[in-house]
Amino acid sequence: MPSEPNSEESNDEISLLDLGVVVAENIRLLVFGPLLAGLIALGICFLIPPTYTARTTFLPPQQQQSATMTALSQLGALSGIAASAAGLKNPTDQYVALIKSAAVGDRLVDRFKLMELYAVRFREDARRILAKNSVISSGKDGLILVEVDDYSPQRAAEMAGAYVIELRALLSNLALTEAQNRRVFFEKQLEQTKTRLTEAEMALGSIGVSASAIRADPKASVEVVARIQAQITMQEVRLSSMRGYLSDSAPEVRQAQTELAALRAQLTRSGAADPSKSSAGGYIEKYRDFKYQETLFELFARQFELAKVDEAREGAVIQVVDHALPPERKSKPKRGLIAVLVTLASAVMLLLWVFISKALAVSARQPEDATKVAIMRSGFRRLFLLRN
Repeated sequence: MPSEPNSEESNDEISLLDLGVVVAENIRLLVFGPLLAGLIALGICFLIPPTYTARTTFLPPQQQQSATMTALSQLGALSGIAASAAGLKNPTDQYVALIKSAAVGDRLVDRFKLMELYAVRFREDARRILAKNSVISSGKDGLILVEVDDYSPQRAAEMAGAYVIELRALLSNLALTEAQNRRVFFEKQLEQTKTRLTEAEMALGSIGVSASAIRADPKASVEVVARIQAQITMQEVRLSSMRGYLSDSAPEVRQAQTELAALRAQLTRSGAADPSKSSAGGYIEKYRDFKYQETLFELFARQFELAKVDEAREGAVIQVVDHALPPERKSKPKRGLIAVLVTLASAVMLLLWVFISKALAVSARQPEDATKVAIMRSGFRRLFLLRN
């Protein structure tokens, strides 16, 4: 029994020696073969045109808490409107998506005539190659990095800078920030209210009452009713906006519903909803509608101007941190790394080939193994014949 481990150790020792002998017998092939493959790969790399990478870093527009939110909170019914234009959770990711969009890609394709440069027939193919040659990423610091590869260092820098220029042009047509969303919202509401105010003024003129006469002799009770109706409308707009991003069970929605019910009850108590109290000529009813539209117009106009001021202060300003400059050194191909990798891969493949060849040669000298080897060779021959 004690002799068995020794015999196993001697067998292992012999097998290691056999491997060493196989390596020694093919040492020239295993040394000079990989070196030759690495030199050939290095020579091929010199035939590949060098690629240059231009980089630019910029800070996207930042979301801010606008000063108008304080003014809105003082108006009660208007305070919830700005909440519908809530800021983005991660605006940097959205700007990365925008700069990768087809709109920006198409502008760069046209600007640099990439269909001719990349020798493609379709715009989609040019845009796909451009996306492959461009790397756009954002970091935890909030900066966005744009990297563009091209055979020309000057064109690579121009394309990297063009990404920022085209993003600015795209943002000028979009409303992304809180101030921009509020400005767009109030602008639409202001246009609609202006139209209704003009119609109400014309209705008063149709019964022989001008706007100047109305302002010279105001009716306080009608003005109060008009103001309540305007607040009800604003509260309904607020509630509709909140339901876009909150459920009906949310405390904010319930509070808005309570305030709306209180305003409606106040309007009912005023008796303004009773059409029988209007004058014979419909003067009070038309005057009340006029004051209602006028109050709405003044509220919307005030908030529209505040939103414009906030938008100008906040702005969709892209601040370039590092401008794209023509790179002085190439980024691809990395000739040294390619030569080393090819050399190592060739060494491993040649070593496996030497061991397999030696194993097949040894097996061919044994009758049982020789039959198996012959069957394997016959199968591979048939496979290659079928392929041919």
